[in-house]
Amino acid sequence: MKTALRYGLCVLSLMLVIGIIFPAGVLAQKTIKIGVIYPLTGGAAAAGRELRAGAELAAQIANNAMPDIAMTMAKNAGIKNLGGAKIELIFKDHEGNPTLGADLAKKLILDDKVDGILGCYFSSVTKTVSAVAEQHGIPMINGTSTSPPLTQRGFKWFWRTTPHDKWFTKDLFDLLNGLKEGKVRGVKAVPAEELNTIASACEKTEWGSNVSLMIQDWANQYGFKVRKALLYAKESPDLSSEVRSLKAARPGAMLFASYTSDAILMVKTLRAQKVKPNIIWGQDAGFEKPEFRDTLGDSIIGIMTRTVFLPKVAELKKVSGQVNVLYKAKTGNDLGGASARAFTGLQTWVHVLESAGSTKPADIQQAANKLYIPGDELVVPWAGIEFSSSGDEIGQNVLGSGLIGQYQKGADGKIGLEIVFPFDVASADMIYPFPQY
Repeated sequence: MKTALRYGLCVLSLMLVIGIIFPAGVLAQKTIKIGVIYPLTGGAAAAGRELRAGAELAAQIANNAMPDIAMTMAKNAGIKNLGGAKIELIFKDHEGNPTLGADLAKKLILDDKVDGILGCYFSSVTKTVSAVAEQHGIPMINGTSTSPPLTQRGFKWFWRTTPHDKWFTKDLFDLLNGLKEGKVRGVKAVPAEELNTIASACEKTEWGSNVSLMIQDWANQYGFKVRKALLYAKESPDLSSEVRSLKAARPGAMLFASYTSDAILMVKTLRAQKVKPNIIWGQDAGFEKPEFRDTLGDSIIGIMTRTVFLPKVAELKKVSGQVNVLYKAKTGNDLGGASARAFTGLQTWVHVLESAGSTKPADIQQAANKLYIPGDELVVPWAGIEFSSSGDEIGQNVLGSGLIGQYQKGADGKIGLEIVFPFDVASADMIYPFPQY
């Protein structure tokens, strides 16, 4: 009896000592499960591959010490404040379906017991997934969805790192005004009548519909006339009638919001019908994917796209260059807007977890609301990451910014994106007007 009592006391003492050295939550925490919901099949599968590779690379750097990389998460080999716990990514394919996305979120939360969610690229899917996360009190970080209303719902468990379409679209109109004022590198001041009329074609989804509204709003504010604004069915088999309608409007600039398959078909159809605007601009998405460039070749020279990352950034920013080398070794491609933002979204998760020192939702929530990541830690050329906790856009990063790139052929004969906006970081003279087919 005495022996058993002494044994019990010894075990209790050992447990108390361990509890002092390793606080509750740290001892048991071996992995941290993050559910990642992306379009891995369907019309946006190309984007999904980039998104997955970006998130995977960020997790690889966070889980393994890589001290030469100039970012904090590369130094710790896991979440230091959680006993070196590793990030485990559980990927799910939403196929571009908002209802499926919501179902997958429920399974991740209830069955896989994830500690948080990252996703979802499609704003329509992010809308339903974030509603599920909000219902269950599970933190969600969004790195790649740009519909403005996502951060206008007053959610307590949703944070977005990327800038959204309101500001990306404003960048375009600043560029158009800059063309008229002679501010664009390599282009003399352009007569207003060449640019003051606009036509747009956007896919009829949460994202595309909001882009269409943003174009109209900024056009009104900047004094441009929208002659035609179309919404078309995504993954359309034919866009001939839409292009004929755009052509009939005779605009100076044509603006698009399309994912990969639609962006490729749109440009093929523009070319087939010999449409000749002075400006062709895409709202990222399909207009920035490697498949867009590889499929269309020289016919994209002169097309512009908004983005948050271009390979040129890797030449100017040390940490971007370091990560880009790893990404290119992994995928064969440079980082792009989607992959760089997916990387940054997972990096943000790492910083939040380090700050929280816990996987309890309330602790994560508090850490996210107080988060600050300096810009020199990021691969994207932002001032940093800091989330708004009041006002009209709860959970929106207030330190993000965008770029506009233009497809040009380099001295090596390869087609790539050169920075044309902001004007002070332009990497090449802009091609204007758009070359004729």
